[in-house]
Amino acid sequence: MTSINDAILPEDMHRFCAAELFHRTWSLLQSQDRSSEEDAAMIDMAHASRWHWSVVGVPVNLARGSWQISRVYAVLGRSESARVHAETYLAECEQNGLSEFDRAFAHEAIARACACGGDAEGVATHVQYGLAAAEQVSDESEREWVRRNLATVTTDPPAQEPK
Repeated sequence: MTSINDAILPEDMHRFCAAELFHRTWSLLQSQDRSSEEDAAMIDMAHASRWHWSVVGVPVNLARGSWQISRVYAVLGRSESARVHAETYLAECEQNGLSEFDRAFAHEAIARACACGGDAEGVATHVQYGLAAAEQVSDESEREWVRRNLATVTTDPPAQEPK
């Protein structure tokens, strides 16, 4: 994939940056005690990762970048932004004929965005859509991975660690 910005860096640097930023964002997502500066960095890195994939990636890279951006916003309680990026992921799945694994995770992302916005009905609907898509995933370990992630979506407020 090329863009107007493809000459900024060599392709291998775009690939390195895209992957590295994705992994660093994931590490911060898993951290239980992020600072506000790390929260801001997480947003920036997720967007930057997806941008680098827009230069050298394929549709699945872009779609999963949208998923990660949605997850970041959901973790931070920004339901509207989480929903926009989750719906972008689902649209990218549909437009590019991506796998049922990705379609299931698109519904997981929408459900998570609904959860952080307190929309229990949206959570239930998209968890069910995600589970239905998961049933079409041929690889058992991937199917279980989807199910485990969908099982973590809840409208319960996140547990707060004592400071």
